[in-house]
Amino acid sequence: MSTKLPGRLVRLFAGLALFGVSVALMVRADLGLASWDVLHQGLAERTGLPLGQVVNLVAVAVLLLWIPLRQRPGFGTVANAVVVGVTADVVLAVLPPVGPVVARSGLLVAGILLNALATALYLGARLGPGPRDGLMTGLAARGLPIGRVRTAIELGVLALGWALGGTVGPGTLLYAVSIGPLAQSLIPKFTVPAAGRPVPTGVTPPCPA
Repeated sequence: MSTKLPGRLVRLFAGLALFGVSVALMVRADLGLASWDVLHQGLAERTGLPLGQVVNLVAVAVLLLWIPLRQRPGFGTVANAVVVGVTADVVLAVLPPVGPVVARSGLLVAGILLNALATALYLGARLGPGPRDGLMTGLAARGLPIGRVRTAIELGVLALGWALGGTVGPGTLLYAVSIGPLAQSLIPKFTVPAAGRPVPTGVTPPCPA
């Protein structure tokens, strides 16, 4: 695995693009979204903006919360706030709604698996966490238990998104219970070693995006 910058950039942008694709697949599955995407969809329903634009606008808003937490964004952080939403909108524009529940279930499973792979790719590039990841780690750095922080954030955005009209369903639960183990198994395989050291296998999966 190359540790040189061009290879890391390829990994970063591939991961971010695939993350956008995974969001679009789960939207078209219409069986429930990840908590942040429930919020994004709810806001899109209320504002009339395309989902991908909302994804990026929320990312920018979350980045503003980094300021009091003294978090510093990396190149990958800024790229995350642009590429994911743009890709999601492009895929949604060419992928029509799907009717049969079997086909929708297939889209859901594909979306979750692709989401885990995408997360491993863009985080593995070590070019900066996503805006939502940084919010979690920034709060944890202020002395709050990271597990409680993550749970509070996930439940908070899920509740707000559901109240705004975002889709909550079996896919929401399936994503919640599967993304952690999937990401944890894939992140070490795609992470660029730091200073020649091996990548630890017991990493804790971050919040997506």
